[in-house]
Parts: sequence; structure tokens; C-alpha cells
Amino acid sequence: MASNNTHSNAIANSTDHDHEQDRESLTIPLLHSQRSIPNSSSQVAIVGSHVCPIESLDYEILENEFFKQDWRSRGKIQIFQYIVLKWLICFLIGLIVSLIGFCNNLAVENIAGIKFVVTSYMMLQEKYGFAFLVFFASNLVLTLFASVITALIAPAAAGSGIPEVKAYLNGVDAPGIFSWRTLIVKIVGSVTAVSSSLFIGKAGPMVHTGACVASLLGQGGSKKYGLTWKWLRFFKNDRDRRDFVTIGSAVGIAASFRAPVGGVLFAFEEMASWWRSALLWRAFFATAVVAIVLRAFIDICFSGKCGLFGTGGLIMFDVYSANISYHISDVPPVLLLGIVGGILGSIYNFLLDKVLRMYNLINEKGVAYRILLACSISIFTSCLLFGLPWLASCQPCPTDATEACPTIGRSGNYKKFQCSPGHYNDLASLIFNTNDDAIRNLFSKNTDCEFQYSSILIFFVTCYFLSIFSYGIVAPAGLFVPVIVTGASYGRFVGMLIGSHSNLNHGLYAVLGAASFLGGSMRMTVSLCVIILELTNNLLLLPLIMLVLLISKTVADAFNGNIYDLIMKSKGLPYLEAHAEPYMRQLTVGDVVTGPLQMFRGFEKVSNIVHVLRCSRHNGFPVIDEPPVSENPVLFGIILRAHLVTLLKKKAFISTPVPTGNDDFKHFSSNDFAKRGSDRCESIEDLEFTNEEMEMFIDLHPFTNASPYTVVETMSLAKALILFREVGLRHMLVIPKVSSRSPVVGILTRHDFMAEHILSLYPLLLRSRWKRLRFRFPRLIKFF
Repeated sequence: MASNNTHSNAIANSTDHDHEQDRESLTIPLLHSQRSIPNSSSQVAIVGSHVCPIESLDYEILENEFFKQDWRSRGKIQIFQYIVLKWLICFLIGLIVSLIGFCNNLAVENIAGIKFVVTSYMMLQEKYGFAFLVFFASNLVLTLFASVITALIAPAAAGSGIPEVKAYLNGVDAPGIFSWRTLIVKIVGSVTAVSSSLFIGKAGPMVHTGACVASLLGQGGSKKYGLTWKWLRFFKNDRDRRDFVTIGSAVGIAASFRAPVGGVLFAFEEMASWWRSALLWRAFFATAVVAIVLRAFIDICFSGKCGLFGTGGLIMFDVYSANISYHISDVPPVLLLGIVGGILGSIYNFLLDKVLRMYNLINEKGVAYRILLACSISIFTSCLLFGLPWLASCQPCPTDATEACPTIGRSGNYKKFQCSPGHYNDLASLIFNTNDDAIRNLFSKNTDCEFQYSSILIFFVTCYFLSIFSYGIVAPAGLFVPVIVTGASYGRFVGMLIGSHSNLNHGLYAVLGAASFLGGSMRMTVSLCVIILELTNNLLLLPLIMLVLLISKTVADAFNGNIYDLIMKSKGLPYLEAHAEPYMRQLTVGDVVTGPLQMFRGFEKVSNIVHVLRCSRHNGFPVIDEPPVSENPVLFGIILRAHLVTLLKKKAFISTPVPTGNDDFKHFSSNDFAKRGSDRCESIEDLEFTNEEMEMFIDLHPFTNASPYTVVETMSLAKALILFREVGLRHMLVIPKVSSRSPVVGILTRHDFMAEHILSLYPLLLRSRWKRLRFRFPRLIKFF
């Protein structure tokens, strides 16, 4: 072993530049406070803006005697109730999330609308200083409110929430991500943060909101806040809740963009690690509910009963009604858009990852620093949004304008800003506006002469960098809408450069630019294609959108991964990829299991159980039978920590280590062993025992999973990873090759498959890591 260490050190000293970068990414953790702890990134992660311990989920069905007895006792009525309640919860998820989505848009449009109307009328009276003060103060107050409630009440609500939900669907559980507090703060914080003119979106928070609603409905509410529904407390395992959260994420996208099919495909392509046809059918049903409910509310808004809420639809850019004709000569500019979108998207992901790491160093210093950072970004954004339109020259209103010119209020293509009557400020029409209205203006048809080159270029650069610096603050913030705005601006700029040499108008180029930047940043294809088609309500764009998405994703993949994977990695969430690294073929499961292994006998003394639970943090323990219960030591199964705590709490003790038959079942119900939701679980530290009780025994056999997944110690680590991920396991027992040894060699958990853990044990395998054909960004930003 010493010779191996010497050999690996020699190789480490001679590694080239690429290997040094790989090694740095593995050995330099995100958090300063965790750098002295080996493999800490797999045990601790940043959830929202809060550092907390994480665990894995139990997607495996635990087949112990108690479970079998409870399942056999169910009649046809209970099975029918189970099926009906599943569909009912899917309906409720769609209904509740669609109502939340509509109210979110209504609130944002009216809060931001009042701000822009008051500011515009002050500028009409040439009170520019007061106008800036109102704009600046309102943005600061809204941002301060969003950051304070997020930092103090629910830190898990910060960010978009998509990385956390995606990790949850992969089997990673973090405290508080689906609690009532997180849900309320996510809704209120998203409304206020988006209304404060920060370059953030509400689509990502809506995905998290949908997942929260689905999780709370699946667990039957919350005991902590007295909000429980016993008739819904039917789904007592992580498997059913995982399905509901998947449906919730699909419904969130559907409610954000009124894109029901795009929402289902988004959940399938980007979020879910497990999928089946029954889940697809239920997700489609839930998103259909969203589409119907939102359509009904939009009809109400058409009558003018929604205040300042626009009548153009709920984030619906229905801008094309005429037929679109394009020819083979239009394909080269579209290819250029895809290539540029891929490059810009990969650089965007690179910069955002660096900025998030810098922000996390600031957030480590305390709540005050987090709030101060959010307020600083708000101040900087307000100054830019109010100051940049002064750089643009005023343009005379076109004689053939299809709407009022100039516009004084909140929306419109022709913002007056500081211009004289009969003139408009094209940059103000984009930058001094809500993101939704900016997208409508960029996508609009018959406006090829509306914007100047300099205005579009300034707007693109502003969106590109402000969206990067705005995302990491301690407030609910999404990336979808900022990426669409940024892509649409550079797409329109390309259309302006091509001019009359193309049959496509500038609005079409804006749509294709948004598609290319989405593909370059988020690396999705099918779901993004359908979402954009549902947004623009034009099927004729399908071939061009498909082409630009494929090219932008291919180009961007040559540089780095998609944005959500990068964020998950920087947060330390132990996400299991679908593919195995090549070096895993060179290792067996016996090479990575670590000890010491804690085991229990089938009849175990209470004092031993209490001691092990108090001295370790493990969540699963092998149960073995030894003579005289069996002829030789044999593996009986595995028992969970939560079940042991329940047995201790109920004091299911026996005086002698002999079988008790089925008498144990009379003292328990299935609810006693049901998986807890977001409420605090019972802890071993909360239990007290007398000396007499400590000398008694517990029969673990009826409550032990007697059919756990086991692998022989000579199985390759790559093969074990595929089994672990596909089945959705939390524990995998490793058994010996020969029967003369102990019946259990060790337990594989999620952390044992993490590259940080494996390569810390075998650093020589660093050269065998999976490498895509990727170009390296130069180290120009070393200070990050």
C-alpha cells in the first residue's frame, strides 16, 4: 500500500494542466468550514441558501413481516380508495398550482405596473429626480422584503429550487425543501423579487412551488402547523411521494408558460430519474387541469377585471397569426444562431458557476451579509435600468404603428421615457419594463425598424450579466425568463444584421435566438422545443427551432454541463448520473465499502441498540441470526434507524430472547412506521429508559426487511451503480464471495458512489475519469 501511495504521488506531481483542473474541482470544496473534513461535500450540501445535512430516500419497498401482514389485511375498498386518491391528488395539484400561478402573475403585473405607471407620470412632468427615487426605493423595498423573509424564515426557498427538486427525484433528501414555510416564502418572495425589476424569473420557483404542493398533499399536510387531512394520509412511502413531486414539477412549468405538454416533457427530460407510463398519464392529466383553469381565468382578464394585468395572455406570446415562409437560404443564419447560442450559453454557465461560488463565500458570513448582497444587487440594477435609456436617442413614432405611440403607462412597444411628444425611447421599451413585456416587444412582428443596433446590443449585454449576478441572492429566483430575454435580444440583433437578405422578420430571429440560448444554457431539446412552440402558438417554427436547439446543445456540450447540473455540483448535492465512470469498471464494491460495520442480532438487547444509535448516524443496520437461532451466522435482513426508534419509543420489549409470534403486531399500526413528511422525526436523544428496560430485549425479526438488495463483493462498482440508481435504493448490502466469512462485508450508500469519495481512496484512478470532448476555458478569472 505504501508503494501505491508513492507511485500515485509521483503521478500527481507530473499531471498536466487538465488533470490539475480536475483534481482542483474534486479537492477544493465549496464551503471553507468543511475543507478539513474528508468527503464532506457528500454529507453536507447547500439547500437554497442554507448549509444542512442531507440523507437519501427510501424508494425501495421494505418487505418485512409487519408490512406483509398490513398489506394482506387490505380489502378491495382500500385498494380502490388508494387508486381514486391518487387521481384526486393529481387533480388537486393541478388546480392549486394553477391558482398560485395565476395569482403570482396577477400580483407581479399589478405591483410592477403601479411602479412603472407612477414613475412614468413623474417623468412626464419632468420630475426625473423624484421618478428615480420612486423607482429606486420601490425596488429596494421589494428586494429587501423578499431577502429578509427568505433568509430568516425559509432559507431553502432561495434560488429557483429546480436543482433541489431534481436531486430529490434522484433520491437526495434535504430538510425543509417541501415544508409549509418554504412554500409560503417561495410564493410571496417570488412575487416581490420579480416585481423589484431584478433580472430573475418565476418559472423556476413555480417548479419548486408545484413540488411543495405535491409533497404536502401526498403526506396529508403538516402536523406541526395543525394542517392535516387524514383522508389524504394514505401514501406513506417515498415512492408515491416521488411520483407526486414529479407531477408537481411538470405542473409548475405548465402553470408558468401555459405549456401543458411542455411541462410533462420537462419533467421527463430534465427532472425525473425514474419514469413509467402510469406516471406519464397522471402528469398529463394534471397539466391538462392547469391549462383549463388558466384559460378560464384569462377569459376573466379579457373583460378588464384584473387591474393592470395585460390582456395578451398569461405569459403567452401569441405574436404570429400569418403564415411564415422560409427557404434554404435562411438556414445558414439559423445555423449561426445555434452556434453562437451554444458558445454564449456555455460561457453563461461558466460565469454563473463562478459567481455562485463567490456569493456562497459571502453567504457563509451570516444573514446580514446575505441581505446586504441582495440589496446591493437591487441598487445596482435600479441605477442601470433607469440610467441606460438616457444613452439611447429618441426616435420619431412610425406612422403605421399598430398601437399608441408613445406609451406613458406600463406596457407597450413605444415607451416615451424622457422623449418629446411624438417620439419614443426604444431602449426604455425593453429595459424599463417587466421581463414579460420585454419578450413581447422582442417577439413582436412588423417592428423591424423599431429598435436601433446600439439599443439592442446594450440591452443584450445588460441582460446577460445582470441575470448572472441576480440569480445567487437570497431570494426566490428563476433562470428561464432571463435566459429567454437574453437570447431573444441577441437573436433580434442577428436578424437586424442580416436585414433584408432573409425572409424571416426580426421577431422570428428573436424567437430562434431565445431557443438557441436556452439550448446552450439548459441543454434540453424536446421539452424546450415544445415549450417555445406553446409560448409562440406557431407550429410553423418547429423545423427551425429543432435545428437551432440541436446545434446549440451540441456546441455547448463541448465546453461544460447544463446549468442545473453545475449548480447541483456546486451545492454539493450527491446526484447519481445515469452513466458510470470508466474507473468504476476497475473497482469492485468490496474496494469502496468502509467500516466499521454496525450490526444487530435478531434478538438484541435494548442497551446495545440505544448505544449504537446514540454513537452513530447510520440509517440502516444489517440484522444477522447466530446460534442457537440458526446453525451458522446468516444474514436475516436490514432494519432502518427510524424503525428502531419507533420500537424503542413503543417499548416493545421482551424479557427473554425468544420468538413472540404475532403478538407484536397488536401493539403497532402501519402509521407508526409510515415515512414522516416535512415534520420533525423522533430522535433517540428524546427517549429515556430505566436500568431494567436497558437489560431487556427486542425481537427485530418482524420489523426487518428480510429481502434487501444484496451484491457479492466481487461485483464491479459500475454494475452496482446502475442497479442502485435504477431501483432507487438507499442501502445495498455487500455479501462475501465465500460463506466462511462474516455474512455481511459492508453497506453501500449513495456517498460510496461519489467521485470525491472513490478518488480520495484511489487517486491514481483520476486519469481514468470520464472525459467528454471538451474545450477548457482559460484561467482568466482565477480570483473566483
